[in-house]
Amino acid sequence: MSDFADEMKHKGEELKGRTKKAAGEASGDDELKDEGTGDKIAGKAKQAKDKAADAAHKAKDAITGN
Repeated sequence: MSDFADEMKHKGEELKGRTKKAAGEASGDDELKDEGTGDKIAGKAKQAKDKAADAAHKAKDAITGN
């Protein structure tokens, strides 16, 4: 299972991306905006991976009775 530290790290990456994207939009800096979008997407993808791994472990535990 993913641990809390990884979950917070990935959420932080998403939030960092949102902040960069907003700063890029406000300042007209397309490069910063694009970088922020990439960070946001990467963070969300890692969070989805964590959720899928947790669900797989829970399903395995339910089947095996652990």
